Amino acid sequence: MERSRILHQGSHRFAFLIEESALRKRIGGIEVMAGQLAHLITVATLPSMSLGVIPDHADRSAIPPVEDFWIFDDAQVNVELVSAYLNVTQPHEVSLYARTFGLLQGLAVYGATARGVITSAINALG
Repeated sequence: MERSRILHQGSHRFAFLIEESALRKRIGGIEVMAGQLAHLITVATLPSMSLGVIPDHADRSAIPPVEDFWIFDDAQVNVELVSAYLNVTQPHEVSLYARTFGLLQGLAVYGATARGVITSAINALG
């Protein structure tokens, strides 16, 4: 939560993509999941935030499976693997991640539709 304060400070811009399946994996129990999902709905309304949800029914056939990654401007990508945490800084590699992110963005839903998917995940908790 301490790190999340950056969402409210300065002139930062954030673009997040989340797979719908991640919204439905129960990690931490029902109360924890409900709180996390409600927090997503709240932060999705921030002016500095773009939150896209990739629906389960999206056709990912043109996009290879990818691991979790974070792009910092056009200078660095952090990649989280099972065995390591990579910092990618080669411009051609950074551009590959940016291209993949753009493809994934095209599959995502945003705004009220994304909030509806998140709300559906909350309701499915029981």
